[in-house]
Amino acid sequence: MEILISNSSGIPIYEQIKEQIKKKIITQELKSGELLPSIRSLAKDLRCSVITTKNAYEELQKEGYIKAIPSKGFYVANINLELAKEEQLKEVQTLLEKALKIAKMYNIEHSIVKQMMEILMEGD
Repeated sequence: MEILISNSSGIPIYEQIKEQIKKKIITQELKSGELLPSIRSLAKDLRCSVITTKNAYEELQKEGYIKAIPSKGFYVANINLELAKEEQLKEVQTLLEKALKIAKMYNIEHSIVKQMMEILMEGD
């Protein structure tokens, strides 16, 4: 499983791991019931601490994306993909609403905000 970590992103490593695994589950790169690498194995592959990978797995488990089976390991949970995608859309909407509120506070015209959005989207 390929996970890329950036030490300069400002995002905690466990959060980077969690978000990348979550994305792989939602896009079905990781399928329901699939065995994930052990905490130690993933830590070794990513050259990070076992505590970091443990924290990522615990968060994923709390959010319902993976499940632990004692003495067997961690597996991708059977999730409702539509609901997961809806949650992501809601998160993006919340951030966009915040950005628009800030733009309005600074009297930035809609056309400039749209232009900024188009430029940012081209960067992907």
